[in-house]
Amino acid sequence: MLSAYVNAFRTPDLRKKLLFVLFIIVIFRAGSQIPAPGVNVRNVHDCISGVSNTGIYNLINVFSGGALLQLTIFALGIMPYITASIILQLLVVVIPRLEALKKEGQSGQTKITQYTRYLTLGLALLQATGIVALARSGNLLSGCSKPLLYDNGTATFLVMVATMTAGTAVIMWLGELITDRGVGNGMSILIFTQVVARFPTSLWSVGKSRGWWVFAVVIAIGLVIIAAVIFIEQAQRRIPVQYARRMVGRKMFGGSSTYIPLKVNQAGVIPVIFASSLLYLPAMASQFNSNQSSGWAVWVQRYFVRGDHPLYMITFFALCVFFTYFYVSITFNPEEVADNMKKYGGFIPGIRAGKPTEDYLSYVLSRITLPGSLYLGFVAVIPLIAFVLIGADQNFPFGGTSILIMVGVALDTVKQIESQLQQRNYEGFLR
Repeated sequence: MLSAYVNAFRTPDLRKKLLFVLFIIVIFRAGSQIPAPGVNVRNVHDCISGVSNTGIYNLINVFSGGALLQLTIFALGIMPYITASIILQLLVVVIPRLEALKKEGQSGQTKITQYTRYLTLGLALLQATGIVALARSGNLLSGCSKPLLYDNGTATFLVMVATMTAGTAVIMWLGELITDRGVGNGMSILIFTQVVARFPTSLWSVGKSRGWWVFAVVIAIGLVIIAAVIFIEQAQRRIPVQYARRMVGRKMFGGSSTYIPLKVNQAGVIPVIFASSLLYLPAMASQFNSNQSSGWAVWVQRYFVRGDHPLYMITFFALCVFFTYFYVSITFNPEEVADNMKKYGGFIPGIRAGKPTEDYLSYVLSRITLPGSLYLGFVAVIPLIAFVLIGADQNFPFGGTSILIMVGVALDTVKQIESQLQQRNYEGFLR
């Protein structure tokens, strides 16, 4: 594998792409450390070290690599783009105009991408306004009484909101640069960078707080979890498809055989993000409630804030299972696949074309989605279990969205580098 890395850097054009990706990552991480105008850096650092990051902005802080609570120019990270992409994916199913654009091919996809950019900026503006407003009122970091801003005036407020929104636009541009001139999907690599940025800190906190024997056990368990995640992420059910021969003019077409790959984890990391976001809504509502002593606010604070209660874990697990089925049902349409196969003369051996093919695909998909949903639910609650057993931070690296993103993006990027190496007759990463 090391020789494959050497061969990748020996190839001039591939070396340029890899160095360009590293250069963009350096710029991205530098922007995640530069504070926005008007931020009292000393007070922010004192407050972060004095409070635990178990609040409602935990998920956004993971995707910003810790930049959110530091109020940097890239504080929002890639989260607005992720949210906008998910919203557009859902709207494509329910809005006929967007569905027609998707079927137009490259030109339609370009328009959908443009809509995603506009929606990203709108969401970034809303999120930046909310975060800066919380920083002004002192509610961003609960338990900290020090002022986070030098000036609470309107001018400072507007400058910070504009800076964070512009930072999101720059992040989108950097991601598209990686996609066009580098290797891999730019947005995925930026998400990977922000998640990995918190990885050493989380592990170090486990070692300091619980001892190095516990640290060694966590590393061993983490390697097992990574191997299991890689195994499940690569697992797929291949539905064989045979295309009948047909005569077009004087030429014979068809007669080939292929397969439909149905992954066990067809939904990726999206259900975990959905479930996390939904569970943060009650905590957010209780935090903004003026009467903190009301019955429902106390109940939410007890069961749905820290994440160490069995009711929270069971609810989180059930939501992951539900959203896995929900997301798979809207992203994979067996009726559309069956119609396309019938249109081009394809059929599954032993299954009649049309309605029987649709029923068969639905049957197989529902069966393989069950272990995929249970797997996602289990991986999602690993940080909560670690939080209870060893007192680790809820951003425990070996579980949840962190490990799914790290493994998924790493596998995809390695495959793309491997394909470029094989084009040049080099041995790839995966043997």
